[in-house]
Amino acid sequence: MSRIELAGVRVAVPVEDQPERLILDGLSAVLTEQRVAVIGANGSGKSTLLRLLNGLIAPTAGTVTVDGLDTGRDGRAVRQRVGFVFTDPLSQLVMPTGREDVELSLRRRQRNRTERAAAAQAVLDRFALGPLADQSVYDLSGGERQLMALAAVLAVDPDVLVLDEPSTLLDLRNRELLRRSLAGLAQQIVFSTHDLELALDADRTLVVDRGRIAFDGAPADAVTFYRALCSAPSEAA
Repeated sequence: MSRIELAGVRVAVPVEDQPERLILDGLSAVLTEQRVAVIGANGSGKSTLLRLLNGLIAPTAGTVTVDGLDTGRDGRAVRQRVGFVFTDPLSQLVMPTGREDVELSLRRRQRNRTERAAAAQAVLDRFALGPLADQSVYDLSGGERQLMALAAVLAVDPDVLVLDEPSTLLDLRNRELLRRSLAGLAQQIVFSTHDLELALDADRTLVVDRGRIAFDGAPADAVTFYRALCSAPSEAA
């Protein structure tokens, strides 16, 4: 497994008429487990935390490294190791069909067009997406789009796979399909989710609250902590 390290990470953005808006503050963690889940309320900083891991966002202070590579200084090398799947696959599927998207991902690795087409077909077959490969991505279901986006990212065989709320747009059948697909992957996976059952599939779960890691530990304990955290305001009321 890769070693992902966050050391004293702070993320702040400027806000009109205010000095700044603090999104993450004082995050430190070393992630070496194969499956790491991140849970927390909307606006807690989950997505920002994930985007730090492959350099989509740079920390305002502190460092984020993947196997010793700094995500700020060595962004290109980090992104070759860390694949990112967005919540909405349509923001990621930029070509008319899934096949074209997978081939686009492979363009740098496979210069030869015939070899690239064969490699893309192998990836599509791996996820049983061959029959859907030449359909418009707009004709696919939410689950099919998510799997197609996943296939496009995995085509280049990253060491780490980061997924931002991958089950949000999925119905139960497609959610279970996604769970089975993730369970069969060899990559280290870090994902955020509101689906607490999906969080229980992890080896380790972080609870993010108001820009900080409020809990870090076993998934079942993390879910229990998060449920208590969510119920606390109503109990106080």
